[in-house]
Amino acid sequence: MSDTVYTHGHQEPVLRSHRRRTAEDSAGYLLPRLRPGLSLLDVGCGPGTITAGLARAVAPGPVTALDSAPGVLDDARAACAAAGANSVDFTVGDVTSLDLPDGGDDDGFDVVHAHQVLQHLGDPVAALREMRRVCRPGGTVAARDADYSAMTWWPRPPGLDTWLRVYRNVARGNGAEPDAGRRVLSWARAAGFCDVVPSASTWCFATPPEREWWGGLWAERALSPDYARMAVEGGHAEAAELNEAAEGWRTLARAEDGWFAVLHGEVLCRR
Repeated sequence: MSDTVYTHGHQEPVLRSHRRRTAEDSAGYLLPRLRPGLSLLDVGCGPGTITAGLARAVAPGPVTALDSAPGVLDDARAACAAAGANSVDFTVGDVTSLDLPDGGDDDGFDVVHAHQVLQHLGDPVAALREMRRVCRPGGTVAARDADYSAMTWWPRPPGLDTWLRVYRNVARGNGAEPDAGRRVLSWARAAGFCDVVPSASTWCFATPPEREWWGGLWAERALSPDYARMAVEGGHAEAAELNEAAEGWRTLARAEDGWFAVLHGEVLCRR
C-alpha cells in the first residue's frame, strides 16, 4: 500500500465513520468461523474497532493489527485497550508486500482479514495473494468491500448523483476500484483460491439519527481539503460541484423519508 493513494484520507470525518464500525456490523460473515485460540491478522485495521471485536472472538489467540498509516494505529491501540483486547500487536505494513513469514504448520495466521481495503489498491489480486501466502493451510482469508455504483438512496437530490460520479472518478484516478464489491469473488479466484464462499450484506441508514450522522459526515468528506484537491487538480470536478455534492448529503440527512443503503461484497477463502 506504500504506493497507494488513500482516496478517503485520515481526516476526522473519515475516522469518525470508521470508529463506529464493529465486528458485528462489518465482519458478521466471518464471525461464525472464529473460535478461541485462533491467530488472526487484520489488514488495514484503521482505528481498530473491528479489530477489537475480532480479538475478543479469538481470545486468547494472538492478533496482529496492520495498517499503512502509522498515526491511525494510535487510535487502534486505544480502541483495543478500551475493549479489553489485550492480545493485539500493532504494526505498520504494506499488504501487497507483507514483511511476514509464509504460512505453514508452525508459522502464519489461521485467519487473515481485510475490511474495505481492496477497493483502494492498484493491484487487489496481489494483495490477496500476499494474504494467502501468510495464511496457514486450512485457514481463512476474508475480505469485504463496498460497491459504490450499487449504493442506492431516496429521495434523489441531484447533488448525490454528482457526488457518486466525482468520487468514482477520483478513486479511479488514484488507481483504485470503487466498485470493488462485485469484483471480490473474481479477484479471489485470480489470486489462486479455489474454495471460496461469496456473500453480500448491507448497511442501511434510514432513521433520523442515522441519516444525520451519515449524511453529515459525508457532507464534510465531500469538502475535505485533501479530497477536494484530488478532485479539482485531477480534473474530476469544479469547486461548485463539490459544494453541490455536500448539499446533496445535507438534503438527504434532512429528508423525513431519507434512506441510504450500502451494498458490500464478501468472500471467505479457504487456504
